[in-house]
Amino acid sequence: MTEAPIFQTIARYGIVPVISIESPDAAIPLADALLEGGLPLAEITFRTAAAAEVMEAINLHRPELLVGAGTVLSQANVETAKKAGAAFGVAPGLNPDIVRRAAELSLPFVPGVCTPSEIEQALTLGCSVLKFFPAEQSGGIEMLKALVAPYGHTGVRFVPTGGVNLDNLEGYLKIDAVAAVGGTWIAKKEDLAGRRWQGIRDRCKAAVEIVRRARG
Repeated sequence: MTEAPIFQTIARYGIVPVISIESPDAAIPLADALLEGGLPLAEITFRTAAAAEVMEAINLHRPELLVGAGTVLSQANVETAKKAGAAFGVAPGLNPDIVRRAAELSLPFVPGVCTPSEIEQALTLGCSVLKFFPAEQSGGIEMLKALVAPYGHTGVRFVPTGGVNLDNLEGYLKIDAVAAVGGTWIAKKEDLAGRRWQGIRDRCKAAVEIVRRARG
C-alpha cells in the first residue's frame, strides 16, 4: 500500500485545521493567521457555498499554505475540489463511488471510517489514510487503539477528527498509527466572523507545541 507524499507532509505537522468559512474575504487573513501560527495547511469544508472560492484564493495568493477540501459528499464535490486546486480531499464517511472518482482525478483522498468493516472496505479501495470520525463519540483513543491492533500491520494510518481538542490531542498523537488529527477548534466560525485572527494564531502555536512534545 503506497501512501501519497502529501500525507507524509501532513503527518509532519500532526494537525489539520478543519475550517468552515462563510466569506471569501476572510480567506487570506485566515491563511496568514495559520501561517504565522506555524500550521501552514487547512482543510476547507464544503459545508459552505464559499469553499471553492476560498480554496482558489488561498492557492493563488498564499501558495505556501497547503489546502485540502473537506466534507466531500459527492463526485461533484471531488471535481470542484480538484478544479479549485485542492491538494487532498476528506470525507466524513466511506462512499466507494467518491473514492473511485478521486482516484480517477489523482486527488489523494481520506474517507471516513469508524468500524472494522469500513476499514477493510477502505483498504480494498486502496486508501492508506483514513479519517476516524466522529472520534470521541466513537470511543476515542481507546477505540482507535483497538482498531489499530488488527490493522496496524497493513500500514494504514488515521486522522481522528471530532471532539479532538487541546486536552486530548497529545493522547491521539502518541498512537503510532495516527498521521495527524483534524482540528476543528483551531478556527471556529465565530472566530472567522469576528475576525479574531490573533486567537487563531495562538491556538495554532499551542497545538504545534503539543505536537512537538508528543512526537519529540
